[in-house]
Amino acid sequence: MAKAYIFPGQGSQFVGMGKNLYESSEQAKALFAEADAIVGFAISEIMFAGTEEQLRATNVTQPAVFIHSTIAYLTSGLPPADMVAGHSLGEFSALVANGTLSFADALRLVCVRANAMQKACEANPGTMAAVLALADEKVNEVCATVQAETGETVVAANYNCPGQLVISGSLKGVEKACEAMKVAGAKRALVLPVGGAFHSPLMLPAQQELEAAIRATEFATPVCAIYQNYTAAAVTTPEQIKENLILQLTGAVRWTATVQNMHAAGATAFTEVGPGKVLQGLVGKIVKDVEVSGVQ
Repeated sequence: MAKAYIFPGQGSQFVGMGKNLYESSEQAKALFAEADAIVGFAISEIMFAGTEEQLRATNVTQPAVFIHSTIAYLTSGLPPADMVAGHSLGEFSALVANGTLSFADALRLVCVRANAMQKACEANPGTMAAVLALADEKVNEVCATVQAETGETVVAANYNCPGQLVISGSLKGVEKACEAMKVAGAKRALVLPVGGAFHSPLMLPAQQELEAAIRATEFATPVCAIYQNYTAAAVTTPEQIKENLILQLTGAVRWTATVQNMHAAGATAFTEVGPGKVLQGLVGKIVKDVEVSGVQ
């Protein structure tokens, strides 16, 4: 029975996150102190006692979710995984879990990523929208048509599970695409409360900034394969992991194919490590006859 560990991304944060870990483990306390020092402010205090608004700031959300997920893994006592994956930001936690990155190096990269994405959002305003009950191929077709007709940016960003896809792009591009998705038969096309057009070409300035940091960081040979968002395929070489991690910022999160490929490779037990239960729900909609659990 192959074990797959999966790690959530931005959006799974909640007030009080990680406090139970801090209070139950000396190792966790040391890691939270290390995280505060790396981030440069008391992010643990915001995680434990901050407001929802404070947690929503990109420079807080991304490191907070990474810190929670990774400390949960490092203090869990879980046996080694046979394969790992992470949803968007969660890929960094997965890379700690399979030994590619150290906790400190991964957190430094997450901070670069968060700050670079925030700057890109301010320079190129955009948004995202959830499209429900429309085939992936039709969503892609509608996005391409809207781009061709309006000159606005709008692309498929997250293939979360069959019938649930997120699009991303300029404010006008996403607005026009939502109208067209409903005409094409989508059950819903709902703009999401996010700060920018993640996983779209509007993130190119952030990708370039993150690339420099990734190339300057040492990546070790992993102990097991990571199924990366950009290709949804198993990767075990440090250089290829770097390339896919860089391309992830402007590329789509191919989560449906990722889970299908892990299952095809023998994964029969999926454990979500970190805040929330979003990925557990998605796995259940993508593959059947698997064991799904969570560690927070």
